[in-house]
Amino acid sequence: MMDHTCRIEASKQNPVVQFADNFNVAVPFIDRHLREGRGDKTMLTTATGDTVNYAQLADAVNRCGNVLLQSGLSRGDRVLMMIKDCPAFLYVFWGAIKAGFIPVPINTLLRAHDYAYMIEDSDCRGVIYSPEFADDVEQALTLVSTTPDVVLPTEGEAALDNLINKASSTLDPAPATATDECFWLYSSGSTGRPKGAVHLHRDMVITSQFYGVETLGVTEQDCCFSAAKLFFAYGLGNGMTFPLWVGGSAVLYGGRPTPDATFEVIEKYRPSLYFGVPTLYAAQLQVLESSHHDLSSIRYCVSAGEALPADVYKRWKQQTGLKILDGIGSTEALHIFISNRPDDIKPGTSGRMVHGYEAKIIDEQGAPVAIGEGGRLLIRGDSTAKYYWNNPQKTASTMVDGWLDTGDTYFEDEEGYYHYCGRNDDMLKVGGIWCSPFEIEACLIEHPKVLEAAIIGRKDTNDLIKPAAYIVLNHPEDAGEALQRELHDHCRAGMAHYKYPRWFTFVAELPKTATGKIQRFKLRELCS
Repeated sequence: MMDHTCRIEASKQNPVVQFADNFNVAVPFIDRHLREGRGDKTMLTTATGDTVNYAQLADAVNRCGNVLLQSGLSRGDRVLMMIKDCPAFLYVFWGAIKAGFIPVPINTLLRAHDYAYMIEDSDCRGVIYSPEFADDVEQALTLVSTTPDVVLPTEGEAALDNLINKASSTLDPAPATATDECFWLYSSGSTGRPKGAVHLHRDMVITSQFYGVETLGVTEQDCCFSAAKLFFAYGLGNGMTFPLWVGGSAVLYGGRPTPDATFEVIEKYRPSLYFGVPTLYAAQLQVLESSHHDLSSIRYCVSAGEALPADVYKRWKQQTGLKILDGIGSTEALHIFISNRPDDIKPGTSGRMVHGYEAKIIDEQGAPVAIGEGGRLLIRGDSTAKYYWNNPQKTASTMVDGWLDTGDTYFEDEEGYYHYCGRNDDMLKVGGIWCSPFEIEACLIEHPKVLEAAIIGRKDTNDLIKPAAYIVLNHPEDAGEALQRELHDHCRAGMAHYKYPRWFTFVAELPKTATGKIQRFKLRELCS
């Protein structure tokens, strides 16, 4: 096999990707397209109408790699990226990989103290950032004990864009293997401090082929638009690796993905695949109640980040005529490993296993549970992170004998569909019976006045745990005791009697990660 190539074995029972001994993943994702004649094809379109074709992308990747090489970095050094969704993100990410460095995309919604933590935790030698985030990045640099050697804004004087223009456009790929360390992603922090998940050169190939191509059916003709940002594992696949893998195209939007903004991008640039999160779909449905938007270019919508309530799926399909393919993925697994499919959807479930992955559900003693019983979901596949940087204790508890503990409670039904019950540490024991917060939340969302809901456990006057609800309403003026009684009756009528919330608190918004996951631990802190 030639250097930097890979071959997909066709077996659907146990699909395998064979990699060349010398494999730098930048070659099949970037360089390959020039050999295959796509140089003039538009790969990227920004929300301002700028375009980048495959030849321009490959040229900029090479130049950016040379800028990093000339800056004095050593092979394997980390380069933190606080970069918005724009062409520079791809230049830095792939340029670093091709030159032998480790790019680390960072959540651009964080603040100075968060950046300072990641700069120190990663022991990075490079920081590259969009000018929009200059205040927080520069403040973070004053908080760390050692300043990285390379600190560059992407635009402006003495910035990355000027250095790229002066750099050589020729760059040989750094020697690597499929199982060498390639890039990191920090977890979203839904349960506390973010952790650096170390990914390998093979990982983006696995997710792009087994989920992007074989599950979702992405082709060269597709144009992808992801409301989820590139720094998030879900967005990295949607908006970058999937279209690059098949020779397709993508639309990048650097701003905040509000319902109005996402509708505007869809109507103007007409993507064929749209990737959102449940929170955004719910907010978009609210907008669609009073205005019409042309979504006719889209063939499928995709959801991840948190389980999609069946009611949101049904209302979206009723309003738009489009299916939402819900699935579960994680930063550690890089993308989705259980998913609904275009021709196989069961609303309210995460779907079935994606080819190339295995799952098992275990009880508290580590034994497999019976069909229909809930337990800890463990998965195995070739895209899972090698370890957590600087965190051996968490690595040992999460990545065991090739299995990844997702931290989620699930059950598998008799048809092979997987049902989300909540995070393991979010599960409630009410009256001696395990109770899923997600089930209660899904029931609440079915009420027409409820936009979002989050359930946590709270002690009553007898120190017994009972469900407490935090509610975001479609119309805040509806809040009051009358609505609390209405929601109480709604839940009592729709679920087992012990599951109904004992307390209702109306809030303007729920605490979430940048990926849309509800941070229930922050709600629990309010009750402690």
